[in-house]
Amino acid sequence: MSKNNKEVRIMSVKAISEYITEPKDTVANFNGMQVVYVYWEKHLMYCSPFAFLVAPDMTLGDFFSGVLRPAIAAHSDSARVDFAHAQWQLNDQPFSPNADVGLLAQGIDHKSLLTLTTPGLNGINGCAS
Repeated sequence: MSKNNKEVRIMSVKAISEYITEPKDTVANFNGMQVVYVYWEKHLMYCSPFAFLVAPDMTLGDFFSGVLRPAIAAHSDSARVDFAHAQWQLNDQPFSPNADVGLLAQGIDHKSLLTLTTPGLNGINGCAS
């Protein structure tokens, strides 16, 4: 093979031992807390999902008002977000949140991804940013 008139050599590699690792980001290593990710569709001012460290028994309503709303406050659409009427997905599946129930009790566990869609709010001047 050649790339830019330079020869490219491909070599296979075989491990000479079995790698045994233990992930360091398991829920057991977060002192009773868990990581929850939130992605706000069509709002690429935030280029990747937020990562929040929260208590598993925190109600979703408290999460929305005390954690998520302050995190998105810099965006011009944030004041018009109605979390109760937004469209939600939990780990790429449709999700109907209950603001009065804890995160874990609703299946929002360690490293879950919540996707927030806010119809009619499409980023700065409607350009998905």
